[in-house]
Amino acid sequence: MTLDRTDPEGSIAEAAKAYSNWGRWGADDVLGTLNFLDEAKRREAATLIRRGASFSLAQSFDMNGPQKGWRRRTNPVHTMLDTGTDAALGLQGFPHGLGGADDVIAMPLQCSTQWDGLGHIFDHGKTWNGRDAAKTVTSEGDLVTGIEHMAPHVAGRGVLLDVGRTVGEDGELPDGFAITEEHLTATADAQGVTVGRGDIVLVRTGQLARVRRDGWGDYAGGAAPGLSFTTAGWLHGSEIAAIATDTWGFEVRPNEFDVAFQPLHQVAIPNIGLLIGEMWDLEALAEDCAADGAYEFLLVAAPLPITGAVGSPINPIAVK
Repeated sequence: MTLDRTDPEGSIAEAAKAYSNWGRWGADDVLGTLNFLDEAKRREAATLIRRGASFSLAQSFDMNGPQKGWRRRTNPVHTMLDTGTDAALGLQGFPHGLGGADDVIAMPLQCSTQWDGLGHIFDHGKTWNGRDAAKTVTSEGDLVTGIEHMAPHVAGRGVLLDVGRTVGEDGELPDGFAITEEHLTATADAQGVTVGRGDIVLVRTGQLARVRRDGWGDYAGGAAPGLSFTTAGWLHGSEIAAIATDTWGFEVRPNEFDVAFQPLHQVAIPNIGLLIGEMWDLEALAEDCAADGAYEFLLVAAPLPITGAVGSPINPIAVK
């Protein structure tokens, strides 16, 4: 598709109409593109385990994360409720020398490695499948497409597209680099892997490696490599179940229009019904894939079944 930098409104409307999946799985659908990830696809994914090597694709959930308070997003705050000190001082009241520790965590659900739920983004007041956003997502939460519905389903064939290594210099793409469909297909070809229906695609840009080396800077909301708005057709036509990146916002930043904010989100989530992951740590997995040449694996990345949530922290596990 073409991109008119001066007309984000028109480009978004054109893409939303061309790539809409509204009604594709019925009026009551709550899964969107996860419908592509069926039992046969999971059986296929299970056959990809050769060595039993496993990789966590999550960043650490702690106060050292990237958040700076944008839209009240903070890093996780971990607090101990009971400790070994309390036990040693006899403050816990347990018999026969028993002691224990308890803790609590407070955090925005999208402050670190996470999925964007289908109720996360609206397009002109409409949420996934053409529902009225005002009646679907209220102060009570997402009343229809809460992320709890996805909890049993996000397990299948994962495919790493290491665009940073294939297209970039020294394994990294510069901030502001727009990843096109051509970059995605060239990476898949170079790696000898296919991408298709029901796959969970992981796109490594290398930005996370860079900020770990140089400091967080503006990782949370600043300039970043990411998917071009023009990949909307590929995201729709490839029939992938989900996609995740190692960046804060999935799509290239600054966005490709003169004045815009996350336009690809506006097409992909409420119109395509696509499950999007962000801030995934793909470094160890990418190193292993580069070493053994295998870029497909079993991926289990279930969201927490938080009733009515529009996003969820996750600890994705890739098994090769």
